[in-house]
Amino acid sequence: MAASVGIVTDSTCYLPRGWAQARGIGVVPVQVIISGRPFDETDDDQADRVAEALRGWAPVTTSRPSPERFLRAFTAAADAGHDAVAVATLSASMSATYESALLAARESPIPVRVVDSRSIAMGLGFAVLAGAQAAADGQDLDAVAAVVEARARAAAVIFYVDTLEYLRRGGRVSATRAAVGQALQVKPLLHVHAGKVEPLEQVRTPGKALARLEELAIAAAGDRAVQVAVQHLAAPERASQLAERLAARLPGATIVQCPVGGVVGAHVGPGMVAVVVVPR
Repeated sequence: MAASVGIVTDSTCYLPRGWAQARGIGVVPVQVIISGRPFDETDDDQADRVAEALRGWAPVTTSRPSPERFLRAFTAAADAGHDAVAVATLSASMSATYESALLAARESPIPVRVVDSRSIAMGLGFAVLAGAQAAADGQDLDAVAAVVEARARAAAVIFYVDTLEYLRRGGRVSATRAAVGQALQVKPLLHVHAGKVEPLEQVRTPGKALARLEELAIAAAGDRAVQVAVQHLAAPERASQLAERLAARLPGATIVQCPVGGVVGAHVGPGMVAVVVVPR
């Protein structure tokens, strides 16, 4: 009888509500800290709290999960009858969450394979969904981990932010770059490349930025069958408009729309819109 493989990830996968539970995926919360008060990213209202705090210039930081929280997830997987666990985290270049998972794996009652997705948001989310399907199909731990890693590596994650200020506060861009961007009223497009957030292009208005985001998503899809996620922080109308345009131009694509949480929100700020494109 084939071993049963459980799937665990962290909360920055930002799967649509209910998807993780329906597919038996364990989610370990990363924390966001607002004015010194910690919130699990899985709390229902944490993204709204972060957006409100950022607008009011309240201090917002993030904190990786403790190894103990990952260990509890691995133990829960064992208690549920799994013989092994494949766990995928947001990029190790962005967070020490990966390190926490590695530390917990040493104490796990069952074998654990930890995958650095080198991605985030639904770039991670689509990867763990693929892993859950591979596990449901009876594939072993090595095969499931390989599926997760391959799907994560194939993801294009591109996003628009209203301002570089929040990325500056989080140390993701230099103060000089942020100041120049503010002075020129630049609307930046960024992407995840080799596990890091890097500048991609600059445009001058939100409308042009979202139109360019659409074109970049279409280019990333090419002629392939793809899965697409449109994500946002406190910008549901922008996200809905983008999702509608992509649905019209990619009739064969599976498109989901869902918000990001407070951990990503703390770095990108309100108004962010992202698109994730992954080949099927």
